[in-house]
Amino acid sequence: MFGLTKGIGIDLGTATTLVYLKGKGIVMSEPAVIAVDKNSKEVVAIGEDAQKMLGRTPGHILAIRPLRDGVISDYEMTELMLRKYLQSIKRHGLNFLYRFNVVVCVPSGVTQVEKRAVIEAISSTGARRIELIEEPVAAAIGAGLDVSQPYGNMVVDIGGGTTDIAVISLGGPVTSASIKVAGDKFDEAIIKFIRKKYNMQIGERTAEQVKILIGEAFKGNERRETEVTGRDLVSGLPMTITVGSDEIREALEEPITLISDAVRDVLERTPPELAVDIGEAGIIMTGGGSLLHGLDQHIAEITHLPVKIAENAVECVALGTGKVLEMISQYEDSLFDGSSY
Repeated sequence: MFGLTKGIGIDLGTATTLVYLKGKGIVMSEPAVIAVDKNSKEVVAIGEDAQKMLGRTPGHILAIRPLRDGVISDYEMTELMLRKYLQSIKRHGLNFLYRFNVVVCVPSGVTQVEKRAVIEAISSTGARRIELIEEPVAAAIGAGLDVSQPYGNMVVDIGGGTTDIAVISLGGPVTSASIKVAGDKFDEAIIKFIRKKYNMQIGERTAEQVKILIGEAFKGNERRETEVTGRDLVSGLPMTITVGSDEIREALEEPITLISDAVRDVLERTPPELAVDIGEAGIIMTGGGSLLHGLDQHIAEITHLPVKIAENAVECVALGTGKVLEMISQYEDSLFDGSSY
């Protein structure tokens, strides 16, 4: 039986990979980045250490994020990264991976080919059995919602690569959408805005820091500022500018509008009975992208519904896989389609 053996839950995110070990909780949360020596093919670093190398490596070292837009973009590097991550948590009792069953999350809009890539990457580590669960369902469970009841729960999970939106009832999504607009697109929008307005090039990590420090989706009570250093596109020399939160709000307008439109589309396709439930309970937001200042207020204004950011929003998907592992007998029939890998 699946529930009688040990297991791990994996939130294989575009920006961050989290691992949940049954009986122990979340034992690993690391950036989904790997650095490899191109000559020897050896792994130089993974996680936070590899993230520090992005854009700073010599020619023979390749530092990349092997997942993009919520799916595997580099299968070989993803496999290497997973192997190293799982090896690193042996101290928590994961000594014989082939005895373990795995629940791994995928965006709700993934294709069969994309599912197969995830399954093969996990299988290569020696897992015994693999079950896939859709991210918004796992996020809802991790946020403490009871998805097994005939009651409508709406979740907006904004990660690094995708935003997954679903109205869930009786263990599965009734209406859903997955768009490749999330935290990474926020960063790209900031890079594009600063390049266009100030003729200055900044990197992904700098854009992410700007987003965290002064990013906003809804006009705040006061203007916040931060200094940003990059490369002058005219002289090629370093330059520093001061950027305000109102400018970043302008930069983020397009991706935020796309997310808002997707939320509204899912609501419009929701059956009336479930729409009543959502009107009473509101919308739950999860994922790192949901922490953008004022994004909950913006979606509340667009939908005219109460919006709440889940506690431990970044970890909700991983916590959801963990709850499924801990209470597999309760979820097995409703969440899994009966096939395993």
